[in-house]
Amino acid sequence: MSHDQGAASPASSHPYDANKSAKKASVSELDLNDVEHGTSEQPVGALPVPPVDKRRGGLHRALSARQVSMIAIAGTIGTGLFLGTGRSLAQGGPASMLICYSIVGFIVYITLLLLGEMATQYPVAGSFNAYATRFFSPSYGFALSWNYWFNDAVSVASDLTAAQLVLQYWTTWHTWVISLLFWVFLVTVNSIHVRAYGELEYWLASLKVITVVVFIILGIVVNVGGNQAHEYIGGKNWHIPGAPFVGGFGGFARVFVTASFAYGGTESLGITAGETKNPSRNMPRVVKFVFWRILLFYVLSILLMGLNVPYTYPGLSNKETTTSPFTIVFQMAGSTVAGSFMNTVILTSVLSAGNHALFAGTRVLYGLATTTPPQAPAIFARTTRSGVPLLALLATSSISILCFGSSFIGSGQLWGWLQNIVGVSNQIAWLSIGLASWKFRRAWVRQGRPLSEMKFRAGWTWPWGPYFVVITVTALIIVQGWSSVIPKFSAVDFVSFYIEIPVMIVMYLAWMLLRRPKPASASALSPAVSEADAQPAEHQSIGRRVWRFLTYHDNVDVRTVDLKRDEHEEEEEDRVDDERREAKLKGRWGPLWRVYFAVV
Repeated sequence: MSHDQGAASPASSHPYDANKSAKKASVSELDLNDVEHGTSEQPVGALPVPPVDKRRGGLHRALSARQVSMIAIAGTIGTGLFLGTGRSLAQGGPASMLICYSIVGFIVYITLLLLGEMATQYPVAGSFNAYATRFFSPSYGFALSWNYWFNDAVSVASDLTAAQLVLQYWTTWHTWVISLLFWVFLVTVNSIHVRAYGELEYWLASLKVITVVVFIILGIVVNVGGNQAHEYIGGKNWHIPGAPFVGGFGGFARVFVTASFAYGGTESLGITAGETKNPSRNMPRVVKFVFWRILLFYVLSILLMGLNVPYTYPGLSNKETTTSPFTIVFQMAGSTVAGSFMNTVILTSVLSAGNHALFAGTRVLYGLATTTPPQAPAIFARTTRSGVPLLALLATSSISILCFGSSFIGSGQLWGWLQNIVGVSNQIAWLSIGLASWKFRRAWVRQGRPLSEMKFRAGWTWPWGPYFVVITVTALIIVQGWSSVIPKFSAVDFVSFYIEIPVMIVMYLAWMLLRRPKPASASALSPAVSEADAQPAEHQSIGRRVWRFLTYHDNVDVRTVDLKRDEHEEEEEDRVDDERREAKLKGRWGPLWRVYFAVV
């Protein structure tokens, strides 16, 4: 197969024979109680098979390509871009912000290509958390899954806190009320049906896309003189005292965590795979457009912010409040009315970001409860008749009570701490995708499977992609807390930067040593296991038992891990969907349909 990105043709040419139909029937007829209690006959470490419409209970494949595409956009446009950039500009300056967001954007793009390969091959609930369990280590997958669930739950609290910051543009009277109203609205929408979530996200994301495009055009106009002062700005704000690099290396490094917070959510694109129609085709299409979204929505927007807004702008970022550079530019272009309009749009983006995080966190918790062996209480696997894991939804939304702490420590301060926690958690997720992809690719090659059997392959990232992601993300995690240590140690900031790491390590070691899980590849005795270790414990010496306990690990063996199980098998409706699309592209109006699919 060519090294270009794309879906392999053999995946779409397999006949729909009776054996496949029988296999699908056996999966769809699993009893829901088996899934809830972990009693279904699956090998240890197997990925959770997401239930589909044909089965009572479980998730529903009801998200269309149109909605999934917009969910990908919504994951990259949110409070991080609209509000977090104000904090980045104040702490690091325009040059640091542009460089850091560009570097992190490229890392995220490579990461999503790696995730796209696995999510297209195995479109399951839990996404990269399940891939880390299957291809890297069950214990690491356990720690990662709970870390990422907490990340999503804290993200909801962060977004509700951001709503308070946005509201302060108009009033400071009981801003916590808007958080409460948003919380009730988000829980209600997500408890109805996955289509309700998808449709809300589609229209909110559409509004954000339009807003960013308008901002880019308006930012250029403001910069060349179309502002209230009628003066040419150009690059003046890059030459004021302290600019373009504010705070030296510490300020530069600190921007990395705010950039990671801003890009956070893109990896949850894989979580939607379990509820996406025709994932073999739709997932690669969505992933391939991410590069252009990053270039347009982030790099251009941030360049214009740095040119038009000085890092010394009053109230840009402090303990009490944070002002969006988007609002400032709209004010410069027109009046307070224009600024109020932009602030209203930002408020809807906060709602969209919270909606996205609540959906993703709920599905991660559902995936934990349905995996084998269960890594969360079975009660979180229960779903309503409309396919919503309601108890998982309520558990995820309950963490949002953190947002009401703003009444005691200030909305700006609280949002900054939550932003640090979420940003580092996002980086751990990207690092884990790199580790899972590294083992997945090694297993694929080691077991001699043809590359043409991969439904999607980012050929130009072979073989360096996983190594690049692991090394660069590790470097980001290490250096971004520089400002919390030098020149003066700040305990609170240091904890917000690094608290995730010891928690991950403790959960990983505790699950591995106490539960001693075996990876899916452990069904056959690995050559690395000696005969002495394979003997029953009662026949081993005390020294051997202690040594075995201390040196135990559950790393997956790439030689024996099952690469066939859980692969997506295209259904008749998937084939019909492909044929309709191809007919449109080859028809009389083919060029117009290509433009339509690219945009919509």
